[in-house]
Amino acid sequence: MREKVVVGMSGGVDSSVAAMLLKEKGYEVIGITMQIWQEEPVCKIEENGGCCGLSAVEDARKVAEYLGIPHYVLNFKEVFKRCVIDNFTEEYLHGRTPNPCIRCNRYVKWEALLDRARQLGADYLATGHYARVERLPNGRYAIRNSVTAKKDQTYALYQLTQQQLKHTLMPVGEYRKEEIRELAEKAGLPVAKKPDSQDICFVPDGDYAAFLEKEVKDKVPGPGAYITKDGHVLGTHKGITHYTIGQRRGLELAMGERVFVTDIRPNTNEVVIGSNEELFTNRVVCEEPNFMGIEALTEPLEVLAKIRYNHAGEKGIIRPLDKNRVECIFEKPVRAATPGQAMVFYDGEYVLGGGTIV
Repeated sequence: MREKVVVGMSGGVDSSVAAMLLKEKGYEVIGITMQIWQEEPVCKIEENGGCCGLSAVEDARKVAEYLGIPHYVLNFKEVFKRCVIDNFTEEYLHGRTPNPCIRCNRYVKWEALLDRARQLGADYLATGHYARVERLPNGRYAIRNSVTAKKDQTYALYQLTQQQLKHTLMPVGEYRKEEIRELAEKAGLPVAKKPDSQDICFVPDGDYAAFLEKEVKDKVPGPGAYITKDGHVLGTHKGITHYTIGQRRGLELAMGERVFVTDIRPNTNEVVIGSNEELFTNRVVCEEPNFMGIEALTEPLEVLAKIRYNHAGEKGIIRPLDKNRVECIFEKPVRAATPGQAMVFYDGEYVLGGGTIV
């Protein structure tokens, strides 16, 4: 009897090739596209596209038909709003900069979708992520870097649990992006030349402040003071939701030198301004850690740690501060460690774990 796999099909080339590769390997493949957009006019949904627009559903349907596999569109709007959008707005209102893709992966794509896949009798959930899942000699599952560092997506997957990893397939992680395009074109897939989506799906224009105004208008804090770290007032900012740690553009401050956002203080509605040097630190603390390669962190370990998606990583020593917090002492200072973003630890090519920067 063939093993059954549900493929999360976003309408893009990566998940489409994932479905094709798994079918070629002999799996019984079912395509599912998640309906996660909120109530919007049809024209707006079409414009948004990305991984949650109507055009994505249509593209996924075309690919499924071409591959000869069943395709379903399932409604995940409630869980997406509760676990991703509500958290996104709450974090910004508290002066932090969240990564919604990490929460979407953990709570929507893997928790809700995998649960639905298991209800359908599937053995696995598969996606088009550039990453690999492997079982280590100690019996635990871990995410491994994809073969191409340029497209590697392991950073955004650090929250996945052992049970989720056990039932996950990521066939695209064995290929470079160029090879995936070539496979799609050679097979004649309808989305072979479709460009990659770059932005957060529910904020396609990248204007987070405008999104928050629309979503939680009554809660968005208004203008406040730009200050130095010692409390000297420099001017007036537009509202803390317009800023993130390390930001230089859009400050509208005539300082005679380059200045940056070095801290955001939601309790006093202040944005702290300082020099580039003030953004560097050797110590970063994260909370709510999740570990893959090990069950728990009980002693100091040497790792490569990334403090944002496009960070190349820096060597450091991690150690537990308490049950819910981990600190990393870096060999070289890292720049603009931002509360709300993830700090992810690597042991060689494998994700050891990670947590949310505080």
